[in-house]
Amino acid sequence: MSPRKKRIARLLAAGAGVALVGSGLAACTAGDGAETIRFTFSKREAIGFMTELVNEYNASQDRVNVVIDTSGVDVVSASFVRGNPPDILLANYNMEVSRFVERCTLTDLSDTTAASTIRPDMQPLMDQYGVCDGRTSALPFSVMAASVIYNKEIFAEHDLEVPTTWSELIEVSETLQDAGVDPFYGTFKDDWTVGQGWFDYTIGGELDTLALFDEITATGTDLGPDSATSFEKDLASPMEKMVELATTYTNADAPSRAYGDGNLAFANGEAAMYLQGPWAFTEIAKTDPDLDLGTFPLPMTEDPDDRKIRVNVDLAAMIPEGSSHQEAARDFLEYLFQPEVIEEYNAEQLGFTPTSDAAPVDDPRIEGMQSFYDDGQVYQGASVLIPKTIPVFSYAQAIVLGSRPERILSTLDADWARLALRQ
Repeated sequence: MSPRKKRIARLLAAGAGVALVGSGLAACTAGDGAETIRFTFSKREAIGFMTELVNEYNASQDRVNVVIDTSGVDVVSASFVRGNPPDILLANYNMEVSRFVERCTLTDLSDTTAASTIRPDMQPLMDQYGVCDGRTSALPFSVMAASVIYNKEIFAEHDLEVPTTWSELIEVSETLQDAGVDPFYGTFKDDWTVGQGWFDYTIGGELDTLALFDEITATGTDLGPDSATSFEKDLASPMEKMVELATTYTNADAPSRAYGDGNLAFANGEAAMYLQGPWAFTEIAKTDPDLDLGTFPLPMTEDPDDRKIRVNVDLAAMIPEGSSHQEAARDFLEYLFQPEVIEEYNAEQLGFTPTSDAAPVDDPRIEGMQSFYDDGQVYQGASVLIPKTIPVFSYAQAIVLGSRPERILSTLDADWARLALRQ
């Protein structure tokens, strides 16, 4: 019996087939009399896991029938406009979702058992994408943490310790380069790899991104050369360091290498460090499943206490106000947040579980981030705090490919101010 089937057997034996809140459920029912709810799930690489989980839930009781919908974010957005949103969704929590929160189109989940299990330090990350006063509009389900991926074998071969300061990082890079090893593998052909890695890591490692974006948001239409805070002013230092790393300590062909090239090259030992998220581990393992890898935060200052890891709420649970089946949806939500369920999902996806009593991660590739996650030494990537209508990935790519940072950052200021004016 698989671990997942053993889990569901335990849940059933313990009577954890999730009792419904309230006695009367709405009229939409499946053929067997169960109330049908539509569950939207947006993480494509985990569809198999979640489909099996839905089947287990449906088999565990006979009053709610969950139908999984994997049609994607655009379809979900359109369904809100049409007044026919899903009954419950697990979706990436980002700027696209924020409009649902700020317009109070999501129900308050503060009185659920699931809400009581969430780590308090998750709330600032959630609030960054908007707030509906008096409501807990979404509950984090999976947190993805990212930092420098490094090849432990290469570090050991050259007697290198994980760097904890900017100067140590440069010293490690110089030692590797002198030994004929590329310190970092760059994949600058794909702009998103620059944005989520190089751009986010250098900014988050040096600045308080939450405070920065609070100030930038407050500045709004006045953002520019004369404002007290701006992208051009505040990002000047991290962008200078990003350019130094990207132009001095990467593979010579980085401008023409894409994500797939980077995974293959890194798996073949062609560089010591790689600025990618945990999703890259699966791709690297296709070439060398036994490669000894680890992670550490990119140090951007001379104070080791400044080190932080990049996190994003990869999935959050939400129940729309427009659902006609809110009690049934809450029943399924409580099921999703049972420790046996949420922790197994995150272990399989290399995510961190955002509940207070969650067990630490046990995969050695991401264990290096556990202490930083536990201590709240985290930041939300700057790129995900910028609306998608602003091409920040292309801007980051232009900087590493040689455009003057101050010119690109000035353009970013102007874009932000124009968007603030329209809103």
